[in-house]
Amino acid sequence: MKNVLAILITVITSITVFGQAFEGKIVYANSYKSKNPKMTDQQWNSMMGSTQDYLIKGGDYKSISNGTLVQWQLYINKDNKLYNKMSNSETAFWNDATVQGDEVLKVEVNKNVTEILGYKCDELILTCKSGVQKYYFNAKIAVDAKLFTNHKLGNWFDFLSKSNSLPLKIVVETAQFTMESIAKEVKPMKLEATTFELPAGIRTDKSPY
Repeated sequence: MKNVLAILITVITSITVFGQAFEGKIVYANSYKSKNPKMTDQQWNSMMGSTQDYLIKGGDYKSISNGTLVQWQLYINKDNKLYNKMSNSETAFWNDATVQGDEVLKVEVNKNVTEILGYKCDELILTCKSGVQKYYFNAKIAVDAKLFTNHKLGNWFDFLSKSNSLPLKIVVETAQFTMESIAKEVKPMKLEATTFELPAGIRTDKSPY
């Protein structure tokens, strides 16, 4: 179970005006194919969530899931900490984002592979020790990769340094499951800085994973 939770933290990690850094919300539909004989596809989908709202402003982001286990994830850039809130704990556990916890062995880029929501997307494939991660992106959903230089966790900077964009589709292969996440809505909007603050009074602690 410890290994599974470590994978979950990685996978969850695992978005103004076009032409500038994107500020707003991307809604993803997520699905899981189990490789664990003790877990069904539906169990993974229920636990992790079939819908994810991803909010981003500058170097901060927040992800909100409808999962029965996974509730939300918050990255606070100035602290370089990634907070994970699960339903089985009142505590939000944080990880030091400078700790990658994985290794990228190979990087491949393929042009004009697919189209999502009208955006023609390139494909970036990261072959990692943990498995294969595929990202599909369009330069119009831009991000300032320099803001995430120290965000090694989940191979996030490895992706952003090559794409300079947020993903519209992600496929992650792990020993436990295959996860596919596809954008269903891209909504540029101005967000309040308070969106990316921890809830008042919440207990936080360093993640044991």
